[in-house]
Amino acid sequence: MSSNAPFRSGPTAITTSIANMLNPPTLTGGVNASPPTNTFIRLTHIRVTNKTAASVAVSAWIGATGVGAAGTEFAWQSTPVGANSYLDWNGSLVLNVADFLTMSAGSNSALTVDFEGEIGCVA
Repeated sequence: MSSNAPFRSGPTAITTSIANMLNPPTLTGGVNASPPTNTFIRLTHIRVTNKTAASVAVSAWIGATGVGAAGTEFAWQSTPVGANSYLDWNGSLVLNVADFLTMSAGSNSALTVDFEGEIGCVA
């Protein structure tokens, strides 16, 4: 039986350097129990907010930690977020512990990101 919990993260500033923005935690510890092996996050909504008076581009990838390699592009690639506006992604995306959602912005700390979804355990 699965029992996922609501999950929300952010707002977190997006920098001009590609940075890890979201990654599910691992499970460790416990004694004489059969704990779940790991966690996952099911994302349902991402909002990128521009708090400045100028348009700023955002990019997102899913892959290895701290990189934005070709072939791992996700959601936006140099997509402009209008001045004092926001950009939404809605869907259903599962991130496992080996998945890192990384992002970068065209201007340092002009954009923030919020994540919504649920977090659960893999038995």
